[in-house]
Amino acid sequence: MDKKELAFDKVNYILLAVGMAVVVLGFILMSGSGSTETSYDPDIFSARRIKVAPVVCLVGFVSMIYAVIRKPKKD
Repeated sequence: MDKKELAFDKVNYILLAVGMAVVVLGFILMSGSGSTETSYDPDIFSARRIKVAPVVCLVGFVSMIYAVIRKPKKD
């Protein structure tokens, strides 16, 4: 029997999973309590929320794009 040629191999799926986990981590870093009309929360402008978390998400999305573009090695 011939082995089916799949578009992705095991490494592609691992890279996709790691990239997705990094994106989820970035969104978790962005979360927190917000300000309302009655109370102001200055934490909405923290460096973690407006600088670090978007960069973490960007790195995750770029790694997912790499995982999709990467060609599996032929055996």
